[in-house]
Amino acid sequence: MSQLIVLFVVLICGIASPVSLVWAQLSGTSGYAVKIAFLFNFAKFIDWPPSSFASPQSPFTICVLGQDPFGHMLDDTLQGKMIGERPLAVRRLKDKTEARSCQMVFVSSVESPHLAEIIGSLHGANVLLVGETNGFASLGGTIEFTLEDNRVRFAINPDAADRSGLKLSSKLLALAKIVHDEGHSKGG
Repeated sequence: MSQLIVLFVVLICGIASPVSLVWAQLSGTSGYAVKIAFLFNFAKFIDWPPSSFASPQSPFTICVLGQDPFGHMLDDTLQGKMIGERPLAVRRLKDKTEARSCQMVFVSSVESPHLAEIIGSLHGANVLLVGETNGFASLGGTIEFTLEDNRVRFAINPDAADRSGLKLSSKLLALAKIVHDEGHSKGG
């Protein structure tokens, strides 16, 4: 079932042109290929306010904070891609203070002890926080990757999205497990 959801999201957003590439990502050796496809597609299902960008010509920037689990695969997959009219850029960050200039920040699991500080440093910024640490969304992150039956799924905290001034598509919310700051969840 979750493979069909991933396939639906990938196909509806058009990240992969050949269907065989999609199936390779779904059944391949790395869950990070699927996570990259999700990151790209999350950007297409979220509205960022114009104030999220330094200028109308600024790229849409996906940043990785902490240890990079994607390696060159992130750059190779997203090279030449666009989010709306903006070229997509990838950056690696060593310090949380740099994250305010990104539209999306993937928080490495090694940063989990600093999650409260990271979330606090982004207060008022239009930044989508994505992570894979258990409980990431209920602790204030926006989207948490989870693994269910060896398949990548995700949970969304709409409270965190609201705090960031981001509008999530109902289509994206329908595919997610919904988690709130209070730890109460629904959907999925």
